[in-house]
Amino acid sequence: MGLSYRMRLVLVCISIFVMVGVGLLFKRLLRPDSFGVYGPYRADAISEAVAVPIRHGTNDSCFKCHPFEAKIHKAGLHKTISCEFCHGTYADHVEKNKKTGTLPVKTGNQITTLCLRCHNTEIKARSEEVIKTVALPDHLRDQQVKLTHTCNQCHHVHAPLKYINRAKQITGLMEK
Repeated sequence: MGLSYRMRLVLVCISIFVMVGVGLLFKRLLRPDSFGVYGPYRADAISEAVAVPIRHGTNDSCFKCHPFEAKIHKAGLHKTISCEFCHGTYADHVEKNKKTGTLPVKTGNQITTLCLRCHNTEIKARSEEVIKTVALPDHLRDQQVKLTHTCNQCHHVHAPLKYINRAKQITGLMEK
């Protein structure tokens, strides 16, 4: 016949005991030495993170060398947008407080493509009070300009309403 109930129970208990023992052994062998130094974490992760070179900077790190753009940017509707969002990574331009590279300048349709990353009717993540959406080419038709116009022909890229408001003041369409 087969094994008795008691014998099967003993085999199951031994199997469980062996699996738990092997699991604990593997946990002990595979656990890094620095684990648990600062709680349930791997302490070496801190020094490894510190060793990773910094790639991104704040707007203030850009404004140190670009005061003209800083003044316009801080006064414009784009003041909360990171310079890197449009211009690229700080580390590709500066290293150890010295210029090491030139970030590409967007021109022509590249500017429109860049603007439409946020200013597009298909992006509905925020209400229109936060990000004014623009549908091209309808916006260009509404403004009665050529369909080949790029955004920066009417808008200053760092302060989008700067040129528009100035034109309205000159023409008297806007109160002073």
